[in-house]
Amino acid sequence: MPAQQIAQANPPPDASLLPKDMLKYEAQINTKNYLSPDEHKSLDLFTRAANYISAAMIFLNDNVLLEKKLSSDMIKPRLLGHWGTCPGLVLVYAHLNRVIKKTGLDALYVVGPGHGAPAILSCLWLEDSMSTFMPEYSRNYSGLKKLISGFSVPGGFPSHINAETPGAIHEGGELGYALSVSFGAVMDNPDLIVACVVGDGEAETGPTATAWHATKYIDPAESGAVLPILHVNGFKISERTISGVMDNKEMIALYTGYGYQVRIVEDIDDIHNDLAASIDWAVSEIKKIQKAARSGSPIVKPRWPMLVLRTPKGWTGPKIHHGEFIEGSFRSHQVPLPEAKTNAEELQMLQKWLESYGPKELFNRDGSPVDAIMKILPEGGKRMGMRDESYRAYQPLQTPDWRELTFEAGQEISCMKAIGQFIKEVVIQNPKTFRIFSPDELVSNKLDAVLDVTGRNFQWDVASRAQGGRVIEILSEHTCQGMLQGYTLTGRTGLFPSYEAFLGIVHTMMVQYSKFCKMASETTWRQPCGSLNYLETSTWTRQEHNGFSHQNPSFIGAVLNLKAQFARVYLPPDANCFLSTISHCLRAKNYVNLMVGSKQPTPVWLSKEDAEKHCVAGASVWKFCSVDEGVDPDVVLVGIGVEMTFEVIAAAALLRKLMPALRVRVVNVTDLMILSPYGKHPHALTKDSFETLFTPDRHVHFNYHGYPIELRGLLGGRPGTERITIEGYAEEGTTTSPFDMMLCNHTSRFDVAIAAVRGGAQFNKRVAVDAHEVVSYLKHLVQKEREYIYKHGKDSDNIFDIPKFD
Repeated sequence: MPAQQIAQANPPPDASLLPKDMLKYEAQINTKNYLSPDEHKSLDLFTRAANYISAAMIFLNDNVLLEKKLSSDMIKPRLLGHWGTCPGLVLVYAHLNRVIKKTGLDALYVVGPGHGAPAILSCLWLEDSMSTFMPEYSRNYSGLKKLISGFSVPGGFPSHINAETPGAIHEGGELGYALSVSFGAVMDNPDLIVACVVGDGEAETGPTATAWHATKYIDPAESGAVLPILHVNGFKISERTISGVMDNKEMIALYTGYGYQVRIVEDIDDIHNDLAASIDWAVSEIKKIQKAARSGSPIVKPRWPMLVLRTPKGWTGPKIHHGEFIEGSFRSHQVPLPEAKTNAEELQMLQKWLESYGPKELFNRDGSPVDAIMKILPEGGKRMGMRDESYRAYQPLQTPDWRELTFEAGQEISCMKAIGQFIKEVVIQNPKTFRIFSPDELVSNKLDAVLDVTGRNFQWDVASRAQGGRVIEILSEHTCQGMLQGYTLTGRTGLFPSYEAFLGIVHTMMVQYSKFCKMASETTWRQPCGSLNYLETSTWTRQEHNGFSHQNPSFIGAVLNLKAQFARVYLPPDANCFLSTISHCLRAKNYVNLMVGSKQPTPVWLSKEDAEKHCVAGASVWKFCSVDEGVDPDVVLVGIGVEMTFEVIAAAALLRKLMPALRVRVVNVTDLMILSPYGKHPHALTKDSFETLFTPDRHVHFNYHGYPIELRGLLGGRPGTERITIEGYAEEGTTTSPFDMMLCNHTSRFDVAIAAVRGGAQFNKRVAVDAHEVVSYLKHLVQKEREYIYKHGKDSDNIFDIPKFD
């Protein structure tokens, strides 16, 4: 079967076996003659005009108002776009405009089916948001022609919603997280309602499935609300959707169970009255819930409203072609008439289709919309394409002086406990502009100092309800990521702490966000926003108790692959450096910041003064553990990461005893991006700076927290890489001891010392004389330590004592 087979357009779902009583749980409202004649006319004209423009954008490069008969040369050479979802998106936009105009509602529109860009762009042009930011898209014939002819062509708007789209806070490519982004956007925005359209294809994704629970983390006393609109048009690209084969009883049962009050909008013959009444009902329900909470009598487990909008896919488009259904089928998903440029019959069908909207009734002679359309359009900053929250809402964080929270060198302190105190102060100083989105691991990751001054914001738990908690804990990385994105893009700052192994779950979401940031940076009218801040801990080096499944540092590589101007990866070596780093990251704008560190107590190597200098430089020679403070070395040992650095320092101490003739320089790298070839990243070291740290010709051994191939990629553009060796996580692990994890990945002090002796022997004849003997002894120590671990079930008692350089 090459594609979905259907016996009729817009096929209905089979009846479920649920009892009819289930229907009583649907919100029942009176929709008959709900709208005034003028409102109905304006909505009809707006939707016709927007649908006309949407269809024209896919096909036309000229003759944009059908001033004459269409000919082949007026059709774009490549027909790109997604028509099927557009009519539904236009319908919702029109009705939101009506409510905003009538009531002054503050609303954003988040569109899950981002491939429906023509629908949103056409509405933005009609409301004249586009010309504010891009004067060439004026609300007249020349602006309309540019919009239509420039869609999905080189140099024009892309086929999906992105940062170039006014009002957008969601990259519209990958499906699944429009809903969680919407909930993040309304947090601490008490007057904002985000209308979020979830396509029925998107509703099949894992991220969306969990995001329905996000109402349980919305405190109506302090935050706005999301109005989810599940748009059921029945088809994906070539198959029916799950929602499309669910009848109303099943829909009501499912979403009532999630905690929603469901309203199904499906009266196609009277859709404007049905949808207008339903949106007004939903807004009134939202206001009712908020009023109760803000008057001190919150409703326990409120049933937030949601709409299920059933419309045919490709509604108002071509009905049938060559005996195959188009409207109400998967064939309208993208371009309904794909051969319109070369096939006379399809070209004639296109002419008839566009004429069916009556463009002469919709546009004046100068190309502007007729007055009846203008009547329902909001003005100024109330327009959904002009909302400040979407492009100029950044509120800088107030942060404490990290230096006042530092520790004396020589102490053993958990990096996470140290920054937990810092984050605690951030919460105190920013009670409405900072949140933590954590997949149920805040205490485990030793950041629980935060809970001294705030709590979790779980509204269905009596212990944390209505207390203004700054912590969102939900065991869904996808939902945390989506909320973080929505919160950040609407001007606030968030932090996402996680077990290292499971940050990879949001890899593609993070990439999509960075694409949005890239385009935003190239869009002159978008102002900066805060950075996405990831705190990666419970790392593979100390996940020996959980085993192989919890050992995975691959998220570092995911960030390294981003556009250089947005990617930042930090591996602070101790608590003081971590305090400096997080202070910087929480105040930085427009980046994806990844901070990697340990939650176990580890030595504080640097004073606060030295830590500051080190973090500013991104790397430095650590004189206290180098021979002659690192002058004229035979070999350079580089630690990147907390435990990796400890092993490098331990190796340097060991070599003082076993190979005193070897001149060792120890370097620590805290800012991974400095290793990039100069010119490839803003932080990259110049050739001279690189050589002053790592010498021009001596052997360099890197002990690296992540996968070695990542470091090879960073260093690949540097000259003389043949002198560099790298060890890191080698995908070896199990439930074992912490030091055995170092041994099995060849990152232990013994492995580092072996690399140092071999490298130093190339330049120092005294070292070369004894190299074989010392290397053999070091290998012997590896074997003896492994035997001890397997015999006693633990590491040697003194293995993690702070190394001494007597």
